[in-house]
Formats: sequence, structure tokens, C-alpha cells
Amino acid sequence: MSMYGRDPWGGSLEISHADSATDDERSRTLQDLDRAALSTTSRQLDETQQSWLLAGPGDQGKKKKKYVDLGCLIVSRKLFLWIVGALLASAVLAGFVTLIVKTVPRHHGPKPPVDNYTLALRKALMFFNAQRSGPLPKHNNVSWRGNSGMKDGLSDSAVHRNLVGGFYDAGDAIKFNFPSSFAMTMLSWSVIEYSAKYEAAGELGHVKEIIKWGTDYILKTFNSSADTIDRIAAQVGQGDTSGGPTPNDHYCWMRPEDIDYPRPVYECHSCSDLAAEMAAALASASLVFKDSKTYSQKLVHGATTLFKFARDQRGRYSAGGTDASKFYNSTSYWDEFVWGGAWMYLATGNTSYLQLATHPKLAQHAGAFWGGPDYGVFSWDNKLTGAQVLLSRLRLFLSPGYPYEEMLRTFHNQTGIIMCSYLPIFTSFNRTKGGLIQLNHGRPQPLQYVVNAAFLASVFSDYLEAAATPGWYCGPNFYSVDVLRNFAKTQIDYILGNNPRKMSYLVGFGNHYPKHVHHRAASIPKNRVKYNCKGGWKWRDSHKPNPHTIVGAMVAGPDRHDGFRDVRTNYNYTEPTLAGNAGLVAALVALSGESNGVDKNTMFSAVPPMFPTPPPPPAPWKP
Repeated sequence: MSMYGRDPWGGSLEISHADSATDDERSRTLQDLDRAALSTTSRQLDETQQSWLLAGPGDQGKKKKKYVDLGCLIVSRKLFLWIVGALLASAVLAGFVTLIVKTVPRHHGPKPPVDNYTLALRKALMFFNAQRSGPLPKHNNVSWRGNSGMKDGLSDSAVHRNLVGGFYDAGDAIKFNFPSSFAMTMLSWSVIEYSAKYEAAGELGHVKEIIKWGTDYILKTFNSSADTIDRIAAQVGQGDTSGGPTPNDHYCWMRPEDIDYPRPVYECHSCSDLAAEMAAALASASLVFKDSKTYSQKLVHGATTLFKFARDQRGRYSAGGTDASKFYNSTSYWDEFVWGGAWMYLATGNTSYLQLATHPKLAQHAGAFWGGPDYGVFSWDNKLTGAQVLLSRLRLFLSPGYPYEEMLRTFHNQTGIIMCSYLPIFTSFNRTKGGLIQLNHGRPQPLQYVVNAAFLASVFSDYLEAAATPGWYCGPNFYSVDVLRNFAKTQIDYILGNNPRKMSYLVGFGNHYPKHVHHRAASIPKNRVKYNCKGGWKWRDSHKPNPHTIVGAMVAGPDRHDGFRDVRTNYNYTEPTLAGNAGLVAALVALSGESNGVDKNTMFSAVPPMFPTPPPPPAPWKP
């Protein structure tokens, strides 16, 4: 085989002996050829290289300049150089930009400041941590509180039931189940509507933990595993001081951690208002914890048992001059039937509860068709206003139709009338010169009613917006939803310090707030000294500020003249309550954040479709 191999187009590249050139001529010719082409290696030449060898001198140079072989592709040399150049330039430019970005100091613009409602919300939730009874979790974040009430229920030989846990009602150490259940219902309602806002504020886990602390305790107050019950624990601790200086939770001024006197348990066997409110608390919480199926079902079962007891054993829990009647006297149980029935329907989807809540006779007993001085006042005692707003939501978003539409329309219309009564242009309620609405007609402790109205106005305005309704009518005049929100904002702003005294009635918010809060645990130093029943009176009567700041407590509020006395012994000014703070939290979360809007779906997560699913279409006809 010759040194050139074979020509792939046929024939040999070997020089024939028949050529006329002499050996010397052949030698001179070889010297003129490219020595690389005469390599003594035995590698095969590819087609392109072989074509260059066969081409003439002019053609060979032209092809080298015009084309580049990329193996599987031959491209124009000019195009190839442009592409390579562009890639190199891009790489250099990218590297240069990266170098600039890494070396130049970054100047981020300041984040927009958190609005006052969100700041106040975070503080208002802390109050519930300060009110906890029982063994406190490690992350409770109230350094001056400790475990307390560790024998509640067990120390009462007549009951001997574990009632450890729950919340103290106010500045005392009594657990009133009627207002505390209402507080849990309000918190649950606010979470159902505004879970996204809670999450944005970083408080969703916190508020759910607070609700669970309350519902776990409610489940202890009756036989929650049974379908039928005959009694409920209505209260732990005694507040009556008319019987003399017998140690109890109102006569003694002690830290809850130091209590050593008896704490009786009050049970009721006929308490429709209490049972229906407790049912509302568990039913609403079941929607909050809908992702925890086992716990949610446990709450629904307990609520069902309670509501059955409320309907079967009619009576007021505070009748007959009980201890609770001196502090939280219930005027009737019909409003709790409407309120509890609405929540039971939303938690179960059972239409029998909706039929009850929309029954005309029940609405009539609850006072839905007449006014009166307290019509439209939503509180721990009167749930009718809240129930009407809740059922208006049902009409706006689900519209169940017959046979519920007539009463739902009535509730919706009445809700509109109540919203009108909140506006300054109407005279249903007076206002102080500073602008605070007098929902309790100038009586003491006004703020708990104001915050509930602010929440209802905010949430109803969000309902209207979500239903693509720009406002509502008050007589012949049309008002936009902005008017409602403005009412809510002016009332909450008053509480946060926009008032004649420039006093924030939310402890820990702003620079000027009450320092002598009527609260036992906050007013006695944690100094390892156990003060007995009367020994703590010196702290009660002291003119010095509380040694502990009870952050987030909304005090009772000013008088009808915008006046306020920061005096510990005057609870009408300085005592906070569980129910009051729950309404404040609900109003704050509704107003917080940059955007409005409610969660339209979670409220109806347990409600089945209102109308049956249409049958599938028939199979296509075949000849």
C-alpha cells in the first residue's frame, strides 16, 4: 500500500512508474508541495481535506476562507466569526455587569412602615397570653405570669372535674364561661374572614393557638364525648363580696399564682344562653381548624351536644340571682339560638339549623322586628346584631332561596338599618365631643361595644365589596362602603389615641397609655413574696404605676365627656376584659393591611351544594 492510501473517488493516488518525469524531477516537485500533506503518518484524510488536495491553488484558498467545518455542519466562516464574536462580547459584558453589581454597594429603599392597626393587633393578642390559666406554655412571652389554677375543679368536692386551663376574665381570677366563649367565637370569626391578613401580620399561628387554648377548656366544662348531657360548668371562682370578708376572687387582691383559697365551681342544669354560646364557639372554631380533621370533628360533636342541651333544657344561666348574674347577667337566650343556629349550620351543613335560625317566631322572640334603645348593639349579652350580619353573608354569597329567602332578606335589610345607625348623620346613638359613639348610652365601660360595632361595619363593607355592591341605602340616600370603613377607622383611631386626651386606651401602644390598670397580676411585683388575701391591698391602693405592663390590654374606656381617670381602684375606667379585647382584635385585623377583602370560601367549607348536581348528559345518539 502506498503512502497516500486510496482515492475515495476511485483509483490510487500512487504515482505511476509510467510517468515520463525522471526521479530528479519528481524530487523537485515534492519539495514544492506542502510538507504537512506528505506526513509519514498513516492517518486517513477526510473528504474536505482530500478535496483541498485535489483542488487547484485558487480554489483551495477560496474554500478555506469562506467555510468552516463544524463536523456535522459546514457554515460560512464570516457567519461563524460573527457568532463567536457575539458570544464572547456577551460573556465579557455579562461578566462586567456582574462585577459592577457585586462591587457597587446596594441601597435598598426602606420598606413601607407597618400600619398602626397591624402594630396594635400584635399587642392586643398579647393580652390573651397574660390571661391564661393553668400550666403556661414556654413561649407564652409574659415573664411575670406563671402556672396558676392548677387545682381548678379538682379541689371542689361537689364537682371533682378537671377544669384546669382557660382564661381569666378580666383583672380578677374568675373564669366566666359566658363572656369567654363569646370571645372565642369572635376570634374565630375574624380568623375565618381574614386569615390572610393574620398571616401577613405574622400572627395566624398565635391567634389559632389562643383559640385552641379556649376551646380545649370549653370541652372540659361538659361531657364532650357524650351525645346528651344534663349539666355544664358555668364558672370557676367566686366574685360576690356581699357575704362578708370571706376570701374569694374579688375580695382578695392576689397574684393568680399565689391563690390558696377555695375556688368553687358553678354548674347549671338549665342554661340555654350559655350552652348555645359555647356551641357557637366550638362550631366557629371547627372552621378555623378544618385542616385538622380529628380536632375539627371533635369540636363539631361537642357543639352539637351543647346546642341540643340548649334547646332541650330551656332557661337563663344567670337566673335566680346566681353569682354570674352580678357580673354577666344574660337578658335572654333567643338571640343565642339565632346566633348559635347560624354557626351550627355553617359548621355542619345541616339545614335543620338554618331552618331554626331563620324561623320567624324565633326572630320575633329575639327582637329582630323592633327597635329599642339597644337595637344594633352587639355584645357578650346581645348576639342578634352579629347573627343578622352573619346570615346576610349567607344571602349575599350563597342565596339559598326558598324557604329561607324571606327571613334572610329581612335580616339583610335590618343589617342595613343598623349600619345606618352607626353613621354620624343619624341620631340613634349620641357621640362624645371627641367623636366616640355611645352605644351604651353614656354608661361606663363603653369601648367593648365600640370595637364590636367597628368590626361589624368593616366586615359588612367587605361583604358588599366582595358581592360587587358599591354601598347600601339608608332611606332614599345611598352610601358607599367607604363610609362604613371610615366609621370603623375613626372609632378605632379614637381608642388608639386620636381623642381629646391624646390617650391610647390600648396599653403599650404609643407613649401615653394607662399605667394603673385594674389587674391583680400586673399590679403586684413578682418578687418571690407571697401576699395573702388582704396583704395585696397595698398594691391595689398604691398610687404608683403597675410594676408590670400588661401589653395589649384595652381598658374599659372614657366617660361620656371623653374624661378618663387612670386609677387602679376604678374598674369602670381601667379594667380590661376578655370579650372587649376579642372585639378589638377582630376590628384591628379587619382594618389592617393595604387591601380589603374577606375569605369568601372558608366560611362555607362545611356547607354542601345548595342544589343537587345535575345529571350527566345522555350518551350521544348512534344510528
